[in-house]
Parts: sequence; C-alpha cells; structure tokens
Amino acid sequence: MKKLLTFLFLGITSLSFSQTADESMIRKIYDEALEKGESYEMLRQLTKDVGARLSGSPEAAAAVEWSRQKMISYGFDNVFLQEVMVPHWVRGKKEIARIVNSKKLGSQSVNVVALGNSIGTGPQGVVGKIIEVQDFQELASLGREKIQGKIVFFNRPLDAKLMDTFSAYGGASNQRGSGPSEASKYGAIGVVVRSLSSFLDDVPHTGSTNYQPNTAPIPAVAISTNDADLLSGLMKDDKNLDFYFETHSKMMPDVLSYNVVGEITGAEFPDEIIAVGGHLDSWDLGEGAHDDGAGCVQSIEVLRIMKAMGYEPKRTIRAVMFMNEENGLRGGRKYAELAESNNEKHIAAMESDRGGFLPIGFGISGTEAQQKKFIDWKSLFEPFGIHQFKNGGGGADIGPLRTQGVPLIGYIPDSQRYFKYHHTGIDTFEQVNQRELEMGAAAMASVIYLIDQYGL
Repeated sequence: MKKLLTFLFLGITSLSFSQTADESMIRKIYDEALEKGESYEMLRQLTKDVGARLSGSPEAAAAVEWSRQKMISYGFDNVFLQEVMVPHWVRGKKEIARIVNSKKLGSQSVNVVALGNSIGTGPQGVVGKIIEVQDFQELASLGREKIQGKIVFFNRPLDAKLMDTFSAYGGASNQRGSGPSEASKYGAIGVVVRSLSSFLDDVPHTGSTNYQPNTAPIPAVAISTNDADLLSGLMKDDKNLDFYFETHSKMMPDVLSYNVVGEITGAEFPDEIIAVGGHLDSWDLGEGAHDDGAGCVQSIEVLRIMKAMGYEPKRTIRAVMFMNEENGLRGGRKYAELAESNNEKHIAAMESDRGGFLPIGFGISGTEAQQKKFIDWKSLFEPFGIHQFKNGGGGADIGPLRTQGVPLIGYIPDSQRYFKYHHTGIDTFEQVNQRELEMGAAAMASVIYLIDQYGL
C-alpha cells in the first residue's frame, strides 16, 4: 500500500509540474505576442502595400513574394513555393443597377457587385421583369412557365436567431453559390442575390458562384441588404417591376501561382509536420484584411514567436499561405496532393479564416481520442478568456487533408461582426483591432506548442 501511495503521489506531482510548465510557457507566448508582436504591422504591409489579392492578379503575385520574403527575413529554416494553377476572373468596370419604372420611385439606382466567376452582361446590360424567391424549392414550384425570360431575385436573409453566424451564413449561401445555375435551368436571363450579411446597410457582398455543367451561364450580382429590402417592398405593390443591371466581368485563362510555405524543422521528429495557415488570396474589393489577411499574418506570427523565444520544436512546424480559397480552392487541394505524393506525415493542421476578431476557442475534427486529448487542454486557456474547445473544426484550405487522416483544427474568434465585412469593399486594415489580432496569434501559437509537445 505504501508503494502504491508513493506511486500515486509521484504521478500527481509529475502531472502538476507538467501543467505548471505549460501554463508558464503559454503565459510567455502571450507576453511575446502582446508586448513584441508583429502581426499587426505585417497586416498593414499586406493590406496597404499589396492590397486586394484576387487569384491570378498582379497583386496576388506580389502577395506571394511579400510573404516569401517576410518568412525569409524571420530566419525560418525553410521557405519554399508550391506551384498551383489558379482561375483568373476579372471584374472589369464598376457595376450599374437600377429599379426601372417603379410606380413609387420611378428609376432608382441600387448597390450591386458582380458575383465572383460570373459572366458579364456587356455594355448592353440585362433588363427584365423580376421575380422574388426564397429558395430553390420555390423556384422549382414556379417552373419555366413563370421564370422564362425574367430576372430571379433570391432574397433569403441570414437567420438572425442563430448565435453562430457561420451557421447562418451556411444556411443562406447556396443561393449565391448555385442560384444562377438553378435559375438558368428555368430560362432566367439574370440573377440578383441578397448579400450574405448579418447587417442592414448599403454595402454589397461579393462571393463565388459556380456554374453547373450543361447549364447556360447567366450574369449574376449581389445586392446590398438595404436595397434588397427596398426592392422586395416595391415588388409587393408592383408585380410588373423591371430591373436593369450591367456588369463587365469575365473569366480569363488559368494563371500560374503559388502556395507559400515557411517552416521550422523539428529537433526530434522532423518528419512529423504541424501546419498552420490562412489563405493569401482575397476578393478584389477592399483589402482582404479580415478575410484572410488576418489568418495569414497570425500563422506567420506563430513561427515568429517561437523563433523569438528561442523555442526549439520537437516536430516541424509550418506556416502555409494557401492560394485561391475564394474562387477555386486550388491551393488547398494542391497542398494535400503534394503532401500525399511526398509521403509527408501531418499530425495536425490548423486554419485561421474567420477574421481577426477576439479569440474565443478552437474546434477539432479527428478521432474520439484526439478530440478528447485536445479538449482536455481547455483549462490552460481559460485565464485568457478562451472558453470553447469543442468537437468539429477545420477550414476550407486544410479540408483536403482529411482523407489522409489528419486532425483538423479551426481557430474560432468572435463571429458577430464578421459578416459585416466579409467579401466587401470595407474589409480594410482599419477594421482590425490590433490587440484582438495579437491575442488570436498567441492563442494559435499556444495550441501549436501543446501539439508539438504532446502530439494528438
């Protein structure tokens, strides 16, 4: 009995020492990020010196070189590029739209932007009667007889009752992603989609649409939420309302681009890789600060913090700048393809692609044992205001690694303001709070440290 009690005492002492050491290390990580952090200055450079970074654009190419040089300057052990062919969509001249011949307002201009990957109308524009629907079921019930030759207006808002705004976004996003193709099946000549926003304002939100094979592509725009409500209200009293819009977007041939990868080589298990990343591309509106400049600079900052602290990881830690998340996901797919063909062993991958807001937690997708081990770390983060360690997580760019059995971790900041800026011209550097961005980088670095120490 005495030997058993001694064993249990030593076990408890060992556990307490380990937790105390981890608490101390995480505190040091936060101190480095908050006192000497460079993520905010990195974001300023990426947004102000490079700007918006749509795949295939000269700015996207400049962003590749900026991130490569930045990681070299921090002395990462290896910095390299991964070739990837990406789509090259061009918006062209500013979009024009107006409600035509309204009984109440006459001709009224409204705020729209072309949906990414959509075809343009050309200078002649598109004009026609407009018909409002909430979903694809309503569209199908109307059928070709009532849709043929008209403009379809998808006006389903984000569900304001949902606390998780990403769930609300997911519940409305199919009208943007597939709406134009669905409307085309019934002979529509154009599509107007209510902006996927949690707020009522005059700012339209772009985003990708995906034309289905064997379906004629038709031009499509997103309309601001205020103007969507205006249009819907006018249509209640005027069933024969006309709508006009003009866009000049077009798809060009694919362009060679790159994922950018920087890494610190592991001292004990160099063949075991922990990846952390964001997507380098953004839409051509605004500066792509929250989406996803924040995730990129936070990921670079994770490695910078470790270098600055003199921390030597057991495993290889990578920062990955993925290209083409917004309108193709080519970078994420290429990264997973190369990981498999090179027989790389990823023991975890984390993505930050929910904006640079206040960190509140992480989610993980993996085996039951991996999820339990991860969630058991929650208490270490409670002193820093982080309370969500939950099952289910990942990110679009790291998603293709799932088939290789890689545990996927999604960084979760507070999302209540995210869909005010998402895919808009107001997603600029000035909308990102320095302390919240730095706290996010510290939280991410702390989780990466724990995975490096203990695996999953």
